[in-house]
Amino acid sequence: MILAMDINREYYELGLPIIEKAGVAHKIDFREGPALPLLDQMIQDEKYHGTFDFIFVDADKNNNINYHKRIIELVKVGGVIGYDNTLWCGSVAVPPDSIMDERLRYFRDFMMEFNKAVALDPRIEICQLSIADGVTLCRRIS
Repeated sequence: MILAMDINREYYELGLPIIEKAGVAHKIDFREGPALPLLDQMIQDEKYHGTFDFIFVDADKNNNINYHKRIIELVKVGGVIGYDNTLWCGSVAVPPDSIMDERLRYFRDFMMEFNKAVALDPRIEICQLSIADGVTLCRRIS
Protein backbone atom coordinates (compact mmCIF):
# COMPACT_ATOMS: atom_id res chain seq x y z
CA MET A 1 0.00 0.00 0.00
CA ILE A 2 1.19 3.51 -0.80
CA LEU A 3 0.09 6.51 1.22
CA ALA A 4 0.35 9.74 -0.79
CA MET A 5 -0.21 13.17 0.74
CA ASP A 6 -0.44 16.50 -0.99
CA ILE A 7 -1.95 19.84 -0.19
CA ASN A 8 -3.39 19.97 -3.70
CA ARG A 9 -5.36 17.06 -5.21
CA GLU A 10 -4.59 18.36 -8.72
CA TYR A 11 -1.02 17.09 -8.48
CA TYR A 12 -2.22 13.60 -7.66
CA GLU A 13 -4.80 13.70 -10.45
CA LEU A 14 -2.10 14.76 -12.92
CA GLY A 15 -0.46 11.37 -12.52
CA LEU A 16 -3.67 9.41 -12.04
CA PRO A 17 -4.05 8.31 -15.69
CA ILE A 18 -0.60 6.70 -15.54
CA ILE A 19 -1.36 5.14 -12.16
CA GLU A 20 -4.61 3.71 -13.53
CA LYS A 21 -2.92 2.48 -16.72
CA ALA A 22 -0.39 0.65 -14.56
CA GLY A 23 -3.27 -0.95 -12.66
CA VAL A 24 -2.12 0.19 -9.24
CA ALA A 25 -4.71 2.84 -8.33
CA HIS A 26 -6.25 0.45 -5.78
CA LYS A 27 -2.90 0.38 -3.96
CA ILE A 28 -2.73 4.14 -3.33
CA ASP A 29 -4.38 5.88 -0.40
CA PHE A 30 -4.37 9.57 -1.32
CA ARG A 31 -4.94 12.14 1.41
CA GLU A 32 -5.40 15.79 0.58
CA GLY A 33 -4.38 18.53 2.97
CA PRO A 34 -1.45 19.92 4.90
CA ALA A 35 0.86 17.05 5.82
CA LEU A 36 1.69 18.00 9.40
CA PRO A 37 -1.89 17.66 10.73
CA LEU A 38 -2.33 14.44 8.74
CA LEU A 39 0.89 13.05 10.21
CA ASP A 40 -0.22 14.12 13.70
CA GLN A 41 -3.43 12.12 13.21
CA MET A 42 -1.42 9.08 12.16
CA ILE A 43 0.87 9.38 15.17
CA GLN A 44 -2.14 9.50 17.51
CA ASP A 45 -3.29 6.21 16.01
CA GLU A 46 -0.55 3.86 17.19
CA LYS A 47 -1.36 1.28 14.50
CA TYR A 48 0.83 3.33 12.12
CA HIS A 49 3.90 3.42 14.39
CA GLY A 50 6.83 1.60 12.81
CA THR A 51 4.81 0.33 9.84
CA PHE A 52 6.30 2.16 6.85
CA ASP A 53 9.18 0.70 4.87
CA PHE A 54 9.88 3.91 2.95
CA ILE A 55 8.79 7.53 3.26
CA PHE A 56 9.72 10.22 0.74
CA VAL A 57 9.42 13.91 1.61
CA ASP A 58 9.28 16.58 -1.07
CA ALA A 59 7.30 19.30 0.66
CA ASP A 60 7.68 22.77 2.15
CA LYS A 61 11.37 22.87 3.01
CA ASN A 62 10.91 25.10 6.04
CA ASN A 63 9.11 22.18 7.72
CA ASN A 64 11.55 19.34 6.98
CA ILE A 65 12.57 19.16 10.64
CA ASN A 66 8.91 19.02 11.67
CA TYR A 67 8.27 16.22 9.15
CA HIS A 68 11.28 14.33 10.44
CA LYS A 69 10.14 14.60 14.06
CA ARG A 70 6.88 12.95 13.08
CA ILE A 71 7.76 10.39 10.44
CA ILE A 72 10.65 8.91 12.40
CA GLU A 73 7.92 7.34 14.55
CA LEU A 74 6.10 5.97 11.50
CA VAL A 75 9.00 4.34 9.64
CA LYS A 76 10.05 0.95 10.91
CA VAL A 77 13.55 0.16 12.17
CA GLY A 78 15.49 -0.67 9.01
CA GLY A 79 13.14 1.52 6.95
CA VAL A 80 14.29 4.47 4.86
CA ILE A 81 13.25 8.11 4.70
CA GLY A 82 14.19 10.15 1.64
CA TYR A 83 14.29 13.95 1.65
CA ASP A 84 14.44 15.86 -1.62
CA ASN A 85 16.32 19.09 -2.40
CA THR A 86 18.72 18.88 0.54
CA LEU A 87 21.54 20.62 -1.33
CA TRP A 88 19.19 23.47 -2.30
CA CYS A 89 20.83 24.45 -5.59
CA GLY A 90 24.24 24.01 -3.99
CA SER A 91 23.59 26.94 -1.67
CA VAL A 92 24.25 24.86 1.45
CA ALA A 93 27.90 24.55 0.40
CA VAL A 94 28.70 28.22 -0.26
CA PRO A 95 29.77 30.87 2.25
CA PRO A 96 26.88 32.65 3.95
CA ASP A 97 27.88 36.01 2.42
CA SER A 98 27.60 34.66 -1.15
CA ILE A 99 25.33 36.47 -3.55
CA MET A 100 22.00 34.66 -4.01
CA ASP A 101 18.38 35.63 -4.46
CA GLU A 102 16.16 36.03 -1.38
CA ARG A 103 14.16 32.84 -1.87
CA LEU A 104 17.30 30.75 -2.24
CA ARG A 105 18.86 32.32 0.85
CA TYR A 106 15.65 31.98 2.90
CA PHE A 107 15.28 28.25 2.29
CA ARG A 108 19.05 27.68 2.42
CA ASP A 109 19.01 28.38 6.14
CA PHE A 110 16.20 25.85 6.68
CA MET A 111 18.06 23.24 4.62
CA MET A 112 21.28 23.80 6.55
CA GLU A 113 19.43 23.50 9.87
CA PHE A 114 17.70 20.34 8.66
CA ASN A 115 20.91 18.76 7.32
CA LYS A 116 22.63 19.40 10.64
CA ALA A 117 19.71 17.96 12.62
CA VAL A 118 19.57 14.68 10.69
CA ALA A 119 23.36 14.36 10.79
CA LEU A 120 23.15 14.48 14.59
CA ASP A 121 20.09 12.21 14.97
CA PRO A 122 21.36 8.98 16.61
CA ARG A 123 18.26 7.04 15.47
CA ILE A 124 19.34 7.11 11.83
CA GLU A 125 22.25 6.58 9.46
CA ILE A 126 22.34 9.06 6.59
CA CYS A 127 23.64 9.24 3.06
CA GLN A 128 23.45 12.47 1.11
CA LEU A 129 23.40 11.99 -2.64
CA SER A 130 24.57 14.82 -4.86
CA ILE A 131 22.19 13.92 -7.67
CA ALA A 132 19.98 16.70 -9.04
CA ASP A 133 19.28 19.08 -6.14
CA GLY A 134 20.37 16.62 -3.48
CA VAL A 135 18.61 13.70 -1.87
CA THR A 136 19.26 12.62 1.70
CA LEU A 137 18.47 9.02 2.61
CA CYS A 138 18.02 8.17 6.27
CA ARG A 139 17.91 4.57 7.46
CA ARG A 140 16.29 4.18 10.85
CA ILE A 141 18.54 2.13 13.10
CA SER A 142 16.68 2.52 16.41
